[in-house]
Amino acid sequence: MAIQRVMLTDSRKEDVFYEEAIKTLRTNMQFSGVETKSIVLTSCYPNEGKSDVAFQLAVEIGKMGKRVLIIDADIRKPSYIKRYQVKQKTNGLSQYLSGQISLEEIIYSTNYRNLEIIFSGPYAPNPSELLEQGRFGRLIEETRKVYDYILIDTPPIISMSDAAIAAKQCDGAILVIESEAVSRRDAMKAKEQLTKSGCKILGAVLNKVDMKKEKYYSKYSSYYYGKSKQE
Repeated sequence: MAIQRVMLTDSRKEDVFYEEAIKTLRTNMQFSGVETKSIVLTSCYPNEGKSDVAFQLAVEIGKMGKRVLIIDADIRKPSYIKRYQVKQKTNGLSQYLSGQISLEEIIYSTNYRNLEIIFSGPYAPNPSELLEQGRFGRLIEETRKVYDYILIDTPPIISMSDAAIAAKQCDGAILVIESEAVSRRDAMKAKEQLTKSGCKILGAVLNKVDMKKEKYYSKYSSYYYGKSKQE
């Protein structure tokens, strides 16, 4: 669907353990036993590493020969343009949701294999209202016909309703939790909000585990601790 192209530059330092953990997450997601094309990634709070997990997961899915679309749905706090050092002027999600431009005008091909992207677009004061309108649902419906996976990177779910609203339109959700920074109570609150949206919780990612405190296997396996129980 992309008619434009951008160059993305990832300045993150190479981390073999992190990359292997992302591959494990990809594998667990692919063999979860349910058909999931559209997946929301959210967190409890800002700066838990959610966006990096989302992007690296998209890259790894693309390497497997699957066509993947990543959507920066954080209209309140756009970050992908700066994070991946995009130089050219781009359109984004907020402009599409507000009816200013077409879907084709916001999808960009990238220098990563099989990976296309939708940026968040200019800041909008009413993102929840924009996401609740029919255009977001139509976006998911149309892109499902083209892509094997659609990853939607949303704002933290505890402080904002955007993630829960987006999740209503999607097949599943992954909750990213920063190790030793989020209480069990807050993690359960985030889980409950996702459950109320009607979106299936595929699992959780325990991110930023301190290698110095953990043995190798514990570090490797801790990024994905399986399907959450729906009760």
